[in-house]
Parts: sequence; structure tokens; C-alpha cells
Amino acid sequence: MASAREIRQRIKSVKNTQQITKAMNMVAAARLRKAQERANASRPYAQKITEVLARVAAQSDESIHPLLAERPVKNVAYLVLNADKGLAGAYSSNVMKEAVAQIAGKENVHLITVGRKARDYFLRRGYEIDMEYSGFSERPTYQHAIMLAEDLSEQFLAGNYDEIHIVYTQFFSPLLHKPVTMQLLPVKAPAGDGAADAGEEYIFEPSAAAVLDELVPRYFETQIYAALMQSSASELGARMAAMSSATDNAEELISQLTLSYNKIRQAGITREISEIVGGAEALK
Repeated sequence: MASAREIRQRIKSVKNTQQITKAMNMVAAARLRKAQERANASRPYAQKITEVLARVAAQSDESIHPLLAERPVKNVAYLVLNADKGLAGAYSSNVMKEAVAQIAGKENVHLITVGRKARDYFLRRGYEIDMEYSGFSERPTYQHAIMLAEDLSEQFLAGNYDEIHIVYTQFFSPLLHKPVTMQLLPVKAPAGDGAADAGEEYIFEPSAAAVLDELVPRYFETQIYAALMQSSASELGARMAAMSSATDNAEELISQLTLSYNKIRQAGITREISEIVGGAEALK
């Protein structure tokens, strides 16, 4: 049985750990609020660019944009968005389960990873990684989306990849997020809305095809940026929940250790009193 001194030391250690988990919980909560604000701020732009792309694609009667062109699929690439750090519950493992399920049984699969967790996971299992990025999983910016879009577009246009999919985590709430897979390239032009189908006509200058040439890359960047923001919010939500749970567990453990310490201390006091009483009786 542990001594009173050992239990005191353990209580002190658990309290120190609790302070760390509480601080990490507060940091994750603050960053999550900012991530949600950025995601909400970008949503109107994403909706409008999707609507315009649908209208332009419907009115463009010239050659198709290279990023819209479909061809026989020989090489498939997967962009996997994961965390740079741990202590986020099952967030990272759930992303990897989704990625492995997507690539299982397929040939000529290429991997592009964002986040150290994805990179380390695949390298430990002998997978080859074409490109890897890290350092911005918690706080991605639009510049990161542009960088990824440019690199992926270059590989797609060069014919190295015939299809590119993205594996990321869709954010619903701090406690609810789900890994999903979406096709990035070739870009799927969204279906037109009801107003366009009803006969509304847009005039594009200099032409619908010229607008499409500028719009498709922006749409591609927006899709990647939205996935980065969803993954960031999911990671922070998972870390906040994990640290909150760890803090509560530490509080419960401290209570149990304190109770054990009091029992040992009380037993020691009782034993000392018994020895004093016994000694006094022996002197009579």
C-alpha cells in the first residue's frame, strides 16, 4: 500500500497535470471560436462562387477548362488533412481510418499529406508520400489553400494524377465531426439553381469561357480552403473536448487520492493514539 508521502506526491503531480489540461482546454476553445468565425465569414463567398460557376459552365459553349476535363483514371491522388499535434482524442485516428478505407485495394495511389500525424502514420506503414505539408493544421490561411491548389493543379495538368480526392473532417459541433472524402479534380461544375433554370440570363465580359478560365482555379482554392477550415475547427473541437474530459478525470482522481490520503493519515493517528494508550496502561 502506498505511503502518505507517496500519495501526496501523486496528488501534486495530478494537480500540475490538471492545470496543463485546463490551460490547453481554454486555448483550444479560444482558437475554435476564431476558426468558426473564419469559416462562417467565408461561407457567403463560397456560396456565391459556386452559383456563378454553375451559371458560367452552363453558358460557356467553347472548349472546356483543363481542370474540368475528365480522362481515363490511371493514377489517383488523395490529399489527407490531419493534425500536427496530438491530444485531440480520436480525431487523428478517425481521419486515418477514412483515408485507409479509401485507398484500400486500389493501385497507383498517390498520397499528399497535411499535418505531421498523417505523414508519420503513412511513413511508419511503408507508404510513399509524394508531397507533405505541416505547421498550419490548427490555423490555416487562404495562402495555404492557394499553395496546395497550385501544387495539385500542376500535377493534374501534367498528367501525373487523373483524379484528386481530399480526405478531411467535416465540422458540425465541438463534439460532433465526421471524416469525409470529396473529389477535388477534375472539378465538378455545380448544377444550376432554380433561378437560372427559370430563364435568368447573365452577360459575361469578355466571354463566358474567359470568365471560366479565371473562376475555376478560384473555385478550386475555395474548396480546399473550406476543407482546411472544417478540419481546423474539428481538430480544435476534439482537443477542447479531450482536455475538458482530462481535466474532469484529474479532478475525480484528486478526490480519490485525497480520500486515500485521509484514510492513511487517520489510520496513522489512530495507531499512534493506541500506542500512547497502551504505553500508559503498561505504566500502571
